[in-house]
Amino acid sequence: MKEFLKTLEEEFKVLKIEKEISTKYEASKILREHPRDVVIFENVAESDMRIISGVCNTREKIATAISAKVPEITGRIIHAMEHPQKIQNIESTKDNFKFSGKADLSKLPVLTHYKKDGGAYITAGVVIAKDPETGTRNASIHRMLVNDKDRLGIRIVPRNLYTYYNKAEEMDKPLEIAIAIGMNPATLLASCTSIPITADELEVANTFHNGNMNLIRCDNVDIEAPDCEILLEGKILPHERAEEGPFVDLTDTYDVVRQEPVIQLDKMHYKEDPLYHAIMPAGNEHKLLQGLPQEPRIYKAVQNTVPTVQNVVLTEGGCCWLHAAVSIKKQTQGDGKNVIMAALAAHPSLKHCVVVDEDINIFEPEDIEYAIATRVKGDDDIITVPKARGSSLDPCATPDGTTTKVGVDATKLIDKKEKFERVSMSGD
Repeated sequence: MKEFLKTLEEEFKVLKIEKEISTKYEASKILREHPRDVVIFENVAESDMRIISGVCNTREKIATAISAKVPEITGRIIHAMEHPQKIQNIESTKDNFKFSGKADLSKLPVLTHYKKDGGAYITAGVVIAKDPETGTRNASIHRMLVNDKDRLGIRIVPRNLYTYYNKAEEMDKPLEIAIAIGMNPATLLASCTSIPITADELEVANTFHNGNMNLIRCDNVDIEAPDCEILLEGKILPHERAEEGPFVDLTDTYDVVRQEPVIQLDKMHYKEDPLYHAIMPAGNEHKLLQGLPQEPRIYKAVQNTVPTVQNVVLTEGGCCWLHAAVSIKKQTQGDGKNVIMAALAAHPSLKHCVVVDEDINIFEPEDIEYAIATRVKGDDDIITVPKARGSSLDPCATPDGTTTKVGVDATKLIDKKEKFERVSMSGD
């Protein structure tokens, strides 16, 4: 984290807050006022540790972390997912951390973001676990509610960690885990990728790091964790649940309260002058980390339908989850409609999809709006799919996510392309 911070200070705006700030509401208020800046709280009332936020709250920062340009992000993620690299170098905790001792979450500057929150939440914690049957490693980010100095509630959705935990619970055993906080954004991004359950997100991260990634062997659990500022060791307990929530989710609305699994922590390690990473719920960092790893899934599905796809973006205005824009080089009149159907199927949470020509910059909302304004005829170019399975995060959807999906074909008529030529871009 600290090495990448040097890059951030050289290339982006880093705002350092020197006055004393409380972790309860005050820090989150300041973060909301600076949605695209890196913010460091130098003087935290409740902790000796500093807080950093916003290390990956723009596409430009994420592109820098993975050695790419913004339009190349999707391709770089696809390459890393398809070419994971084994990690050879395993180090010890004593070689990486200044402090190692009993877990005590009161030492961490964990934020309480809003007044209706269920409590203080760790939001940038990557949970590393192993399949209790196969030993396959998984790294994934989860929100965790502080319940005590050494206990957390964790929201787990039905994906890899959920599967591992269910297996361990059926064996009547706890699931050993490590929680890494404060890491390079490339590693954090890799932990959010959607890869097969037999694959390892940390090997995807190693590809981002050009094969130079080190892992740290935990002391009391059989887990290897990525380099980080703060490392927690513990277990998810079988057959125990606790109330989790309310918490502000991706759509800037409150998620419901649930009974969720409980983590019992054992040890804690941290570096000298550690930086505690806090991700603002529903902020750009939250949206991009959740959404960007889904763009390759849409891209590949669309490419199978229309090979001339140029790029895909899940837009920030659509919470990087509900809205997609797809750029294609149109070859036949029906390409736009086929792309819409492929995109909606590839990312089931997708609610609205706009397809545009290659002369539209899908990273510029005004350009997308221009395409809709000048290239869409409502009765021909808008598709609606009622009663479709969407996202449970969508406030408009039913509790199971059922909604109406909309596709907008904002591409030029193939036989009248000259009518739509953008004069300002032609140079004439």
